[in-house]
Amino acid sequence: MHERRIGDVWVSGIGLGEMPLSIEGRPDRRQAMRTVHASLDAGVTLIDTADAYCLDPSEHGHGERLVAEALATWGGDDDNVLVATKGGHLRPGDGSWVVDGRPEYLKAACDASLAALGVEAIGLYQFHRPDPRVPYAESVGALADLLDEGKIRMAGISNATVAQIDEAARVLDGRLVSVQNEFSPAFRSSEPELDHCRSIGVAFLPWSPLGGIGNATTLAEKHPAFGEVARSYEVTPQQICLAWMLAKGEQVLPIPGSSRPETAVASAAAGDIVLSDDDVARLDAS
Repeated sequence: MHERRIGDVWVSGIGLGEMPLSIEGRPDRRQAMRTVHASLDAGVTLIDTADAYCLDPSEHGHGERLVAEALATWGGDDDNVLVATKGGHLRPGDGSWVVDGRPEYLKAACDASLAALGVEAIGLYQFHRPDPRVPYAESVGALADLLDEGKIRMAGISNATVAQIDEAARVLDGRLVSVQNEFSPAFRSSEPELDHCRSIGVAFLPWSPLGGIGNATTLAEKHPAFGEVARSYEVTPQQICLAWMLAKGEQVLPIPGSSRPETAVASAAAGDIVLSDDDVARLDAS
C-alpha cells in the first residue's frame, strides 16, 4: 500500500474509520478486535476514532478505549501506527449528536482522551465540528495551546469550510496538518475543501467515503460507473471508490469504516489499485 504524509508522519494511504465499531449497530467486542487487527495486519497505519464514538454519556470514549485495547493485544509493532481522535462532540444518549466547542471543554476532552488511549501525547487531535455558539478561532486556539503544552503532536479540524481551513491555519500558525470532511460519490460538496487542502499541502481525510454505514453495498447501484470500472479491474466498486479518491491527490487519505475483518482487508487492498486517467475522469463525471 502506498504511504501518504500527515504533517511529518508517513502513514498508509487508506486508514480505518473506527466509528462503526462503537456506535449503534456495532459488532461485539471480539469481532471489533478482529476487525482492527485485520486492518493492521493488512498494512493500515492510520486509525481514526473520536471520544464521541459511543452510545451514551456512560461510555464516552468507548472508541478510544477500543483502539487502545486493540493495539495492546495486536501481535505486531505499533510504533508506526498513527491514532487520530477528535473532541468537540457529545452523545446525550438519545441517538443524537451535540457540539461543544468551548476551549475549556476541548482541553478537558483532550485530557480524557489521553487517559482513554493510554498515551502521553495524542498523535493527531482534531476539532470535531464547529460550534455556532463559539467563535471558531477560540475553539481552534485550544488546539494551539494543546500543541504548545505537548499534549498533542499534530492538530487537525473536521467538517470545515475553506474559510475555516484558512482561519485554522492562521490560528495554529501554520501547524494545521489535516482536514476531515465527508466526501463520497454521493456527497461531493466538500470538493472545494479537498482542492484547497491539495493546494496548501494539508492532508484531506474523507469520512464516510463509501457513502456511510449501510450504504456501501448500494454504491454501484446508485453510481453505475463505479461498478463498470470495477469489473474491468476485477475488483469491487468499493475498492474502485477508494482508489478514485487516492487518485485525486497525494494529500487525500480516505478512512472507510469497517465492522468486519473481511471488509477491513478489502479496503486496505484498494491502496494498491492504480486507475488510468480516463477512468478517473469517467468517475469524476459520474
